[in-house]
Amino acid sequence: METSHLIEGTVLVTGASRGQGAAEAQAFVAAGAHVLIADVLEEEGSQLADALGERARFVRLDVRSPAAWEAAVDVPHSWPPLRVLVNNAGVHHALPIEFETAESAMGLWEVNLLGPLLGIKHVTPKLRDAGGGSIINVASAAALIGLAFHGAYGASKWGLRGLSRTAAIELGRDRIRVNCIFPGPFDTPMARGANDGALPDFSHIPLGRVGHADEVTGAVLFLASDASGFVTGAEFAVDGGLTAGPAPRADQPRMWDRSDSPPP
Repeated sequence: METSHLIEGTVLVTGASRGQGAAEAQAFVAAGAHVLIADVLEEEGSQLADALGERARFVRLDVRSPAAWEAAVDVPHSWPPLRVLVNNAGVHHALPIEFETAESAMGLWEVNLLGPLLGIKHVTPKLRDAGGGSIINVASAAALIGLAFHGAYGASKWGLRGLSRTAAIELGRDRIRVNCIFPGPFDTPMARGANDGALPDFSHIPLGRVGHADEVTGAVLFLASDASGFVTGAEFAVDGGLTAGPAPRADQPRMWDRSDSPPP
């Protein structure tokens, strides 16, 4: 994979064993970084690390656990300092609010919101000691609009959006930048798992299709690199235009189709 962004130092990507996180890990290695593939999926994560070579290593990380975070940010002595954290790990389910339980909602919030908060907490001293760095929080298009049956999930991602802005304010003087991206809809195992292995019809979004996991990596690499050195507290939608509004229906004529001439 070619990249125009050179990434120095070590990068920790959570939820990196498969899907969007795996694509990010691959892109970072291609950009010259050392990458910690952090996940609870040990077999898949170890296989990915082996495939990526000596600049990749798998670390088991349950993002809900402070002790696991303490171990995960302990970079191997032979590696460069930790400079980037990508809070990518997440879980998802779709339920009407009246069917949510305390347990089902808390299960989402612990991974999707507590996890990134703990990550920021534990990585901050490392980034500060290294002279600064970048934290990239992966939210969702569900943090920009309301989505039916996504009460608990949407709340977790709206919360992550607020956490990102707060962290950007608190950590800016330490030269630690914090930004948030909003992917979706993407063809990932998590997305398919919520729909019995299939993907819903997304013909209503402006680009008329779902995204592929490697299509979010450009935004992640930009925010991790010095090219975004004056960018913090920012929000980037990578969603095919979903949050811009619905596309015209395929059977809906364009205005200029009603005449013999295109618009001026």
